[in-house]
Amino acid sequence: MGLFSKFKRQLLKVVEWEDSSKDTIVYRYPLTDRDELMTSSTLVVRESQCAIFMHKGQIADVFGPGTYKLATENIPFLTKFLSLPAGFESRIKAEIYYVNTKQFIGQKWGTQNPIMMRDEEFGNVRIRGFGVYSFRVIDPKIFMREIFGTNAVYTTSDVCEQIKPMLIQGITDAIAEAKISALDLAANYKEFSKTVMETCKSEMAEYGLDLTKFIIENISLPEEVEQTLDERTKLGVLEDKMGTYTQKKAADALGDAAKNPNGNNLAGLGVGLGAGVTMSNVFAGNLATENKPREKKQKTVVCSKCGAENKAGAKFCSECGQKIENVKKFCPECGAMVSDKAKFCPECGQKLN
Repeated sequence: MGLFSKFKRQLLKVVEWEDSSKDTIVYRYPLTDRDELMTSSTLVVRESQCAIFMHKGQIADVFGPGTYKLATENIPFLTKFLSLPAGFESRIKAEIYYVNTKQFIGQKWGTQNPIMMRDEEFGNVRIRGFGVYSFRVIDPKIFMREIFGTNAVYTTSDVCEQIKPMLIQGITDAIAEAKISALDLAANYKEFSKTVMETCKSEMAEYGLDLTKFIIENISLPEEVEQTLDERTKLGVLEDKMGTYTQKKAADALGDAAKNPNGNNLAGLGVGLGAGVTMSNVFAGNLATENKPREKKQKTVVCSKCGAENKAGAKFCSECGQKIENVKKFCPECGAMVSDKAKFCPECGQKLN
């Protein structure tokens, strides 16, 4: 029976991992009691992979991309841990972990709770942000010791739970240290991203990871603040271009009245005519205001006795009857001063009384 069981064991000739997933970082190669890893087996490690050998709970060695024959001549840890003479073939009791070293891109981050910032114009403001980031494993040994341990499978979702708090802390510190207005946040996304990467790289290196990209897609203000900004913008437009705004609204109303599908019936016609009359009055009022000629300021003379103002050209004061000396005559058309005996204005040719 023992001999039959021995023949039933599978001798593993090639050990490799063909990764077809997009989110698997660590994969423990399945070695059952029926599998035997021999010193004559071949280990295949593809690009963007590395293989970690574990023997009796210790990291024996890490293999980068390439093909390796498990022999004592070229793998020193076999001799060290198994005490085998060179060239001797034997079973290897070990665990093999494959680690993906490629970039894991498009990982999402976002502020679960709003970030409080102090703004000179709006006071204390709560903001939210979101975006994407990328990371990779740069030190498989540290990553195994600090993060995944001996888990059979470890995915990006498991790592992101550790990374996201670092990123949120980094973006919070970056915004607080910048001390800029909430309205200027959008103009500094690139600078914030650079600051967060510089801050988080050293922390992530402690876990054997590297932050390769950090992108801020949006930082949003509270809804009530955005509504206030919209209203302020509208008021600015109305204040600067009230005439243009009124004319545009009038033209839009006339256009809507012309397109009225009920224009053929009496009610629709009345509405259309009413809108037309109203808008015409608006246009007429605007045009009348713009084309109204400026009133000319009339010239006056002051009585030397009572100080009353009299119409230019008056010979006697209308208040006290005092004769006004040195009477100056002015043209009633253009207001130019003329001689007392002149019959026509020398400036505009107006006939004088």
